[in-house]
Amino acid sequence: MVVVEGATLATFVTGTITMLIIGVLLNIVGLGIFCRALFALATHALPFFVGMSVGIYSFQAGAGPFGAIVVGFVAAGFTSVIGQYAFSVARSPIVRLVIGLLFAVPAAHAGYSVTLALGHLGIPSEWWRESFAVLGAIAVGGIAWANVSMQTGPALGPGTALRPVQPPNGATTAGG
Repeated sequence: MVVVEGATLATFVTGTITMLIIGVLLNIVGLGIFCRALFALATHALPFFVGMSVGIYSFQAGAGPFGAIVVGFVAAGFTSVIGQYAFSVARSPIVRLVIGLLFAVPAAHAGYSVTLALGHLGIPSEWWRESFAVLGAIAVGGIAWANVSMQTGPALGPGTALRPVQPPNGATTAGG
């Protein structure tokens, strides 16, 4: 091995092209994380709005910054849990529709706004921006509806007790 005085060691990792590629890939990952966070927040628009409103009110009432944040988180969680419980307890399809729409409509509006704002960054045509915004509203509203309806099991009716799960017809259990 020959060591030359004053020579710099060039590696593959410090090359200009490699750094450009790593930079582009990290930007794509960062944009993906940012979009995921925006759309996760949009699907929880109603609990977020309630939490923010209660948090701001409690701050103005003198709870302080930490107390307002805690109260806001508790109110948002309470809104989400109560909405899911009310959806699971409701027997009437009309009541379930209203509860689902209470969560889905603000989420769809937030999804529309976020998608339109992101569309202004890279889509020159107004028609395409609006088309993507409507698709974003449908997707986020549908996800919010699914969050309310899918995470809750059917509630037990009055006088109904929990029973062991019955195997399907024709299936045998381990005991015989």
